[in-house]
Amino acid sequence: MDKPQQPFADGIPNLSEAHFAVPTAERLQVPAAFTHAPRFLILYGSLRARSFSRFLAYEAARLLEAMGGEVRLFHAHGLPLPDDATADHPKVQELRRLSIWSEGQVWVSPERHGNLTGVMKSQIDWLPLSEGSVRPTQGRTLAVMQVSGGSQSFNAVNSLRVLGRWMRMITIPNQSSVPMAYEAFDDAGRMKPGPLYDRVVDVCEELMKFTLLTRERADYLVDRYSERKEREPERLKAVAADIGFGKR
Repeated sequence: MDKPQQPFADGIPNLSEAHFAVPTAERLQVPAAFTHAPRFLILYGSLRARSFSRFLAYEAARLLEAMGGEVRLFHAHGLPLPDDATADHPKVQELRRLSIWSEGQVWVSPERHGNLTGVMKSQIDWLPLSEGSVRPTQGRTLAVMQVSGGSQSFNAVNSLRVLGRWMRMITIPNQSSVPMAYEAFDDAGRMKPGPLYDRVVDVCEELMKFTLLTRERADYLVDRYSERKEREPERLKAVAADIGFGKR
């Protein structure tokens, strides 16, 4: 098979040079580091009075605060089902404001019927990919965790990873899955010491590191060639014409 001679000399004719930008280490330099504490939003996926996902969310919150973070938890009581209310619902607005405020997030779901719960999915579904010029999740770091009533499983965290990537979040490699959650927490809702707790510490530590690494650089890290092309006024006009806008 004939191979093109390298370095390639046949050019890149399909590339728009006006929108092409070579990534450089210099562009990753931060002119002025943020001085505020890293901001974390935690979502959990159960409304039960004794909710192990809430207990795990609280453990993550304690750890992130101990590491210097500012943490807020969203409680989904009163959040309507997606499409069962308008986006101006107070709980929806609260959730979206917290997501925009955050620089990193933790999603904690129980496993129900082999996957994440409807409560968890509803919260994520209320977060749009974009709202005007604001993207409530893009570029934020994400850690995923789950609790199970039985043996250890990774179905919920795997689904949360898919959702995190779809929401354009920087999903960290580590994760936590707590099996037989009724044995992992004491009567006060505190997680018992042991390897499962140690893994939660690992996840929070990694989330903090990735957040400190990326939060000032998030806009640059998620800046895309295709979207730079789409923002061009002429491109926007062409799209509008294709779908019938602007016609008298």
